[in-house]
Amino acid sequence: MGVVGVRLAFAAAIVVATSVLSAARAGVVVRIDKSSQRMAVSVDRTMRYNWPVSTGRRGYGTPSGVYRPQMLARRWFSRKYYNSPMPYSIFFHGGYAIHGTYDLGRLGGPASHGCVRLHPSHAAALYDLIERNGRGSTRILITN
Repeated sequence: MGVVGVRLAFAAAIVVATSVLSAARAGVVVRIDKSSQRMAVSVDRTMRYNWPVSTGRRGYGTPSGVYRPQMLARRWFSRKYYNSPMPYSIFFHGGYAIHGTYDLGRLGGPASHGCVRLHPSHAAALYDLIERNGRGSTRILITN
């Protein structure tokens, strides 16, 4: 094999390795749309879940941006808001978290102090998914 053949083989190997790494990096993507109050969860680019959520109500905005989970806590209670239960908390930006709520009637509309609330069974499923796939393989995208 000549120099050109070696270079082509090397280039092909890089393309294959890059696509494999890209697929491996896909991981868990959590998309939260504040305008529709919905969360879409995909794993390795395949849609898995689409759930109603409650984000920050007037005066208590949920931050927009791209985040990674910072800390996971199966059982958590808000130190700031009346020791409120926050089951299956996924902290993504300081004190902001995705977590379960028992105020089910308000899901689908803004209701929180800035966190992203969802049904406790959905929060448990998301928590377990992130725990299995790893915080480093998870991205959280929050849009207006």
